[in-house]
Amino acid sequence: MSEAYRIIDLSLPIEKTSQEFIRPKIKFITHKKGAKLLCFGGLIDEKYFIRTIFNFLLYVLGIKKITYNNFPDGIALAWEEVKMETHTGTHMDAPWHFGPYSEELPAKTIDRVPLEWCYANCVIFDMRHKQLNSNIKAVDLEKACNEIRYKIKEKDIVLIMTGADKYSSQRRYLFQYPALTKEATLWLLNQGVKIIGTDSWGFDAPFKNMISDYLRLKDKECLWPNHFVGREKEYCHIEKLVNLDKIPVPFGFKVACFPINLSGASAGWIRAVAILQ
Repeated sequence: MSEAYRIIDLSLPIEKTSQEFIRPKIKFITHKKGAKLLCFGGLIDEKYFIRTIFNFLLYVLGIKKITYNNFPDGIALAWEEVKMETHTGTHMDAPWHFGPYSEELPAKTIDRVPLEWCYANCVIFDMRHKQLNSNIKAVDLEKACNEIRYKIKEKDIVLIMTGADKYSSQRRYLFQYPALTKEATLWLLNQGVKIIGTDSWGFDAPFKNMISDYLRLKDKECLWPNHFVGREKEYCHIEKLVNLDKIPVPFGFKVACFPINLSGASAGWIRAVAILQ
């Protein structure tokens, strides 16, 4: 890679205040508290036999007691304890999330998603003109391709810019955004696309919209159609991207979006970035 390149962060920070139905819980262990925990083997208090071994080793070393004063400046190590779903923050959904099978084969969990899918040429379709809670149809994507004079290629990463990330700190982020139709998703997949991303909270229409349509039409196709299309065509999608508007060109750059290697999981957090030369 040339030294003359620019990296743009496309990932939403994970915070206690993140707009999620189940918000993450983050416990911060400060350097001062870390010193107190480490000096008495506090990390392992719940494991009595391990604590005994720890104290025995101190005895062998001739150390009767460790206090925070034994650490430089009276402080030690900081760390965090985090509890959250794999679908919190900017993340990639694996085929396993959509169902146990994809294209009649066992669906891939996130640790089995081919890494070559996750670093590829990218194209952004600007859908910020679409009204909130409206549909983004295949014809909209075709029009966008024509406007920027681009032909989708196999294994391209396709990103949909709705502008929803601009209110990601507000509760309406969960409920107000335009979304692709199943037809539009299939249109992309049939051209060899393996990863599609969006800067909105979800890849399908907002939850209350889907439920309302289902109750009105009694049609199962109203429920998570873009997720369930992954049973027919193998692909992954990314939710909760940010900063797509900071990428100065609609194509001609690469995106890296490697998911964390979480064995057997339906999704994985990613630090997605755009790489421009």
